[in-house]
Amino acid sequence: MSIADNLKQYKSEVESDGVKLIVVSKTQSIESIQEAYNAGQRIFGENQVQEMVDKQSQLPADIEWHLIGHLQSNKVKYIAPFVKLIHGVDSLKLLQEIDKQAAKNKRVIDCLLQIYIADEDTKFGLGFDEAIELLRSEEYARLQNVRIVGVMGIATNTKNEKQIAIEFNELKVLFDGLKLSFFRKDDYFKEISSGMSADYKIAIEEGSTMVRIGSAIFGKRVIKHFKTDISIN
Repeated sequence: MSIADNLKQYKSEVESDGVKLIVVSKTQSIESIQEAYNAGQRIFGENQVQEMVDKQSQLPADIEWHLIGHLQSNKVKYIAPFVKLIHGVDSLKLLQEIDKQAAKNKRVIDCLLQIYIADEDTKFGLGFDEAIELLRSEEYARLQNVRIVGVMGIATNTKNEKQIAIEFNELKVLFDGLKLSFFRKDDYFKEISSGMSADYKIAIEEGSTMVRIGSAIFGKRVIKHFKTDISIN
């Protein structure tokens, strides 16, 4: 099946539940992304800053670019002019840098707090208590150019569907608690980014509002190095 056919299948399935489809385009060619765009997709997710900057400069301006990978503070400035949503905010320090760079670009940047829900040491994210502490802090209260619109979580890489469901459910429970405690009057706090190609159905059942699917749409990834005119250290 073509990229367009695969995309149509997933959009029909996912969006029928009112869930947003984030097409993960990391390592994919400009041509492949353009094909998905021509088939109606407008939201794409990238893991690497340099790759996203390069693609953003070559593709249509109405694409919503989501940074879904781990983000280092010193690279925020490169995506601050255009990024639509940053999924992986896992520290106050990073949030402060996003706020700083957003102010320089006269923008308010939407962010998700990445929550650690997996039983794996390799995953990033805030603990439940850390997320609450961040939102209670005076430092967070001073930020003017970021907007927390929800949470993100990555489940354990396991075939145990019961464990995956429990982890996604814990994320939903935290989201509900944060909504009640900190964002009761804020309609924009509504997103739960959870679920990828292998577990998106479970994620949707457990309250996800955004799923991230890539290889199932594009096919096997082709590793490619992307270059830009900027120097990213």
